[in-house]
Amino acid sequence: MKVELEDLINELKSKKIRLSHQRLKVLEYLTQNYNHPTVDQIYNGLHDEVPTLSKTTVYNTLNSLTEAGLVRVINIEDNETRYDINTGDHGHFKCQSCRKIYDFSIDIDSFKNHELDDFKINDKNVYFKGICPTCLLNKKTKQVL
Repeated sequence: MKVELEDLINELKSKKIRLSHQRLKVLEYLTQNYNHPTVDQIYNGLHDEVPTLSKTTVYNTLNSLTEAGLVRVINIEDNETRYDINTGDHGHFKCQSCRKIYDFSIDIDSFKNHELDDFKINDKNVYFKGICPTCLLNKKTKQVL
C-alpha cells in the first residue's frame, strides 16, 4: 500500500502536530523509502540535505509520528528497530541473507485465540525469517558454478 506524503501532512495538521522542516523531511524519507529503515539509515539519508539534523531529532520525530499513529515500529530482531510508514495490518518477512524486509498481505484478524478473549490487544505483528527468492536463486547459481 502506497502512503502519500500529502495525506500524512493532512493527518499531522488534523492532530495539531507541528509541521517542522525536519519532521517533514523524515516523513518524506519514509514515504520514498519503503525499506523499513533504521534511525541510522534515515539520519544518513537526510544528513546531506538537512545538515542541522541530529539523530536525537530523528528519534524524537519517529516517536512523535509513532504516537500519532502515522508510523509503525517493527522489531523483527531484538537488536534492530525499524520503522514502517505502512501502519495497516500486514506481515513482514526478513531475509537472513540480504537482510531486506518484505511486506506481505495477511488477514491478522482471522487469527482467533479464545485464550486472549479477555485481553486488550494494542498491537498485532506477524514476522517470518528465512531466505528470499533472489538470495535462493543466487545461492543455487553459485553452487552450479
